[in-house]
Amino acid sequence: MKAWVLNNISDIEYKDIEKPQISESEVLVRVRSVGICGSDIPRIYETGAHNMPLVPGHEFAGEVVEVGDPFHSQWVGKRVGVFPLIPCKECRQCKQEKYELCENYNYLGSRCNGAFAEYVAVPFWNIIELPESVAFDEAALLEPSAVAVHAMRRVDPKPSESVAVIGLGTIGLLLTAVLISNGIKNIYVVGNKKFQKERAMKIGIDEAHYIDAKHENVIEKLKDAGIDACFECVGKNETISQSIDSVRHSGRVCLVGNPYSDITFDKNIYWKILRRQLVVTGSWNSAFTHSEKDDWHYVLNALSDGRLPIKDFVTHRFEMPELETGLKIMRDKTEDYIKIMMVM
Repeated sequence: MKAWVLNNISDIEYKDIEKPQISESEVLVRVRSVGICGSDIPRIYETGAHNMPLVPGHEFAGEVVEVGDPFHSQWVGKRVGVFPLIPCKECRQCKQEKYELCENYNYLGSRCNGAFAEYVAVPFWNIIELPESVAFDEAALLEPSAVAVHAMRRVDPKPSESVAVIGLGTIGLLLTAVLISNGIKNIYVVGNKKFQKERAMKIGIDEAHYIDAKHENVIEKLKDAGIDACFECVGKNETISQSIDSVRHSGRVCLVGNPYSDITFDKNIYWKILRRQLVVTGSWNSAFTHSEKDDWHYVLNALSDGRLPIKDFVTHRFEMPELETGLKIMRDKTEDYIKIMMVM
């Protein structure tokens, strides 16, 4: 089969490799749509993956074409999304069904072969059946959308509260859409690009609730709004400090953005955490437990009933052989984008 293989840092090539041989606990998924995640860029061009050579790609959906256990033969031909984290099922966190916090996890696309390929071997436990109403592109957005849902649930904002989202990259925009889908009405968003403003307004944010980080005083604007809960989706010292400085007393701050560098708190910012008795929490990955109440089912249900309009978040589509074009758009920031999707 054809696949993109990361041989070493900045050395990725499209070539023929052996089609995966599945074990009894796995299914073989034919990839139909796979998104490029922001984490794929440093993994490919800066840090490398945990194991190389490796096929990257973890935001994907496809069709089951083979099963390892004949007992699961009814799954052949089914359309599925895939939870990319493979938990050990043995550690303390797994025993509590907090699989996203597994201490000994494997991960499709970063620790073992992923979806920048025609086929992927996936544990049967990790698949979720797609309703016919959910397209493959939308299903490939299940993973980042579930990450957004997980962040929302970390602070559980109420419809009566004022909420801020700082950073309107893919996760920030998805989080904004998820908050709207959950009935939160008073949402302020902070971005720094015209493109981000246009997208935010398209999903329901009005002019008065958009803050331009380049030309407006973010902290002053958010303080005036009386923010109860703030989501930081950038991962920089400046925006983390803005988040803490902006929320009212007894407010909550959720750190969502992956850090760009070391994070340090100014003494005055640290004092504000103490004196305002703020709750500062982190959010990691998403909850997938096969329960109707988990983050993945939340997204599927919201997609099915039209509450989560994310189809337009796919701004670029390329055939799999053109993957490097998409990678370089994201690496070099040559074009505006939200989600770049590879289709098969």
